[in-house]
Amino acid sequence: MLNMFRKLSLIEGLSLITLLFIAMPAKYQFGIADVIWPVGMVHGVLWLAYVVLSLLVSHKQNWSVMFWLLVLFASVIPFACFFLDSKLKQDLVPMEQA
Repeated sequence: MLNMFRKLSLIEGLSLITLLFIAMPAKYQFGIADVIWPVGMVHGVLWLAYVVLSLLVSHKQNWSVMFWLLVLFASVIPFACFFLDSKLKQDLVPMEQA
């Protein structure tokens, strides 16, 4: 389940980057307003899935509330998904060796 969460985290993070650095400039700099709605909708659905899956994984992995809040906070900061992925990958290695 942690592996699935890592993948979702990266996809959700990329959707945030796409929304902030492609769709919004397209609307506000170039007047292409039609791109915001689909990108925003996809990002919103991915974010909701991220929150639900993070709760499930936090219970399964026995994360502290503080770590879960950091994981949740990473979902709203551009490029934080890559740092989170490296941390979760470190947590995954001891599990695979056991």
